[in-house]
Amino acid sequence: MTKLLLLLGALILSSVGYVRSYASDHRYKEGDIVLLYANKVGPFHNPSETYRYFDLPFCVPEGVKEKKEALGEVLNGDRLVSAPYKLNFREEKDSEVYCKKKLSKEEVRKFRQAVEKDYYFQMYYDDLPIWGFIGKVDKEIKSDPSEYKYFLYKHIEFEILYNNDRVIEISARMDPHSLVDLTEDKEVDAEFMYTVKWKETETPFEKRMDKYSMSSSLPHHLEIHWFSIINSCVTVLLLTGFLATILMRVLKNDFTKYAQDEEAADDLEETGWKYIHGDVFRFPTRNSLFAASLGSGTQLFTLTIFIFMLALVGVFYPYNRGALFTALVVIYALTSGIAGYTSASFYCQLEGKSWVRNLLLTGCLFCGPLLLTFCFLNTVAITYTATAALPFGTIVVIVLIWTLVTSPLLVLGGIAGKNSKAEFQAPCRTTKYPREIPPLPWYRSAIPQMAIAGFLPFSAIYIELYYIFASVWGHRIYTIYSILFIVFIILIIVTAFITVALTYFQLAAEDHQWWWRSFLCGGSTGLFIYAYCLYYYYARSDMSGFMQTSFFFGYMACICYGFFLMLGTVGFRAALFFVRHIYRSIKCE
Repeated sequence: MTKLLLLLGALILSSVGYVRSYASDHRYKEGDIVLLYANKVGPFHNPSETYRYFDLPFCVPEGVKEKKEALGEVLNGDRLVSAPYKLNFREEKDSEVYCKKKLSKEEVRKFRQAVEKDYYFQMYYDDLPIWGFIGKVDKEIKSDPSEYKYFLYKHIEFEILYNNDRVIEISARMDPHSLVDLTEDKEVDAEFMYTVKWKETETPFEKRMDKYSMSSSLPHHLEIHWFSIINSCVTVLLLTGFLATILMRVLKNDFTKYAQDEEAADDLEETGWKYIHGDVFRFPTRNSLFAASLGSGTQLFTLTIFIFMLALVGVFYPYNRGALFTALVVIYALTSGIAGYTSASFYCQLEGKSWVRNLLLTGCLFCGPLLLTFCFLNTVAITYTATAALPFGTIVVIVLIWTLVTSPLLVLGGIAGKNSKAEFQAPCRTTKYPREIPPLPWYRSAIPQMAIAGFLPFSAIYIELYYIFASVWGHRIYTIYSILFIVFIILIIVTAFITVALTYFQLAAEDHQWWWRSFLCGGSTGLFIYAYCLYYYYARSDMSGFMQTSFFFGYMACICYGFFLMLGTVGFRAALFFVRHIYRSIKCE
């Protein structure tokens, strides 16, 4: 297993170079052609609903070139094509007309609908992003929307900063006085122009991306992030203190009591968690599903750790197009062997016989729901002709990765796990027949316990969740990965501690069915995160429309399901360690 992890680390580190190769490091001479690529357009408040730039009736230049994109860029919805603007290195232009066009009634209507929905455009120049709105709505303090006036910007002003022979920064400004009136459905003459200005700067090339990461490092943002960490740390300290003072004192009293009972008369009746020592290590029902859940959760936990490693070494710098998606696909494929090994090994420890069926279940447990969600959402994107719809070639590449990399590694890991011949280490012998569980109050049932277990970890991360959501489902830049990693560690610790505490109270109530309960309690934070999705969508965002709504709730359901499996695995592993420890400390007859 150690060799497997070392090999996996080497493969992932080698992929870092591939991901970082997206950064442009070109040097230019005056007059050199530097292509400006138009990427996409779409409603500003619907980040998933984006379309090709020339889906709007802009002037299409002759010989449009499509930029060849990597897998992650396609998954990100990027569709770069050469723009009609000519921005040669250090060549200035003043109000140059690049197109004269008579807009038909249909084209005017199409532009007006785009302006009404706050359409923005995104372009790339030397791998630097540019944004701008395509038009504006003049409301003039009018309450009736039918009286609004709609205008299309027809003059864009580029300002480019350079340092010697390199491009450092670019910005685009729309001329508010150069407009095309789109209010009425009638043919309109439009003359599209652009201006280019070059200015020298002393900013070194290595720091040209700092401009984009500065927004998430502003003092007031950092204060909120640190408040989030302090809030989380207080939660951890309170919970740790609770466990240290209550559990340790109670356990100490239990150990003393049970030691005295062993020295006293044998006819004294056992009570509490020692009473069920013959049942506490009885294997859970649906052991194949349980082992598959642990395997998938372990894989997702490993995936998350590797993603954090890449983030902390600076791979996911702002607007490194598709780097995160590329890393997710590659690392998930390479870590499938961990899922197979963990699942098959634990399944054999649980005396399971159908290990092949267990491997199939492991391979489908997370990928199955993800595949069904993707098929539905990709169909929606195709219906909308959005760039989120994956081309057939990209789907073939993903299928090949799953067939040639993920599945073989899963099988190899499963064979290694089956042949490991590890035995389940149970300190106590399991009796032939299970004891009857005494009647318990309602608040000791699974759902109330899951609510308690999920609330505390969620309360430790909810402040940071807003910034993550605003980055993934908005246009905010998130680069403070070190703080995010600290919050993740706190989440793991709180999940483990609260699951251990609830497992102890469950055993003290003589309820020995703790296996599935500990997994469900650990993973219940994923349900709270999905509940936060509802709050964020309706209270903190302006997203709308069927496509954006389905993408938001569909993919967030998959992400929260992944959190459920990962944190459920953390909770069970912590509970298993705790249960083994306390039953080793007493003599079980």
